[in-house]
Amino acid sequence: MHPSDAAEQARLAQRLAALKAEHRDLDAAIARLQLDSGADELMVKRLKKRKLQLRDGIELLESALIPDEPA
Repeated sequence: MHPSDAAEQARLAQRLAALKAEHRDLDAAIARLQLDSGADELMVKRLKKRKLQLRDGIELLESALIPDEPA
């Protein structure tokens, strides 16, 4: 999946930036929760799972935005 028009590339780049921001926010939230000894472990696991899903989405979008290289 490689976007061909500039509008689609811009939309994907914007989505990529949003996913990266959410990933950073989750990273900070997980770090704060892990400092709290009374933190809900299930919540931490859910946040970590969401963070992994975001990472996968980020990788997919980044590969979509990389132009095809001639062989």
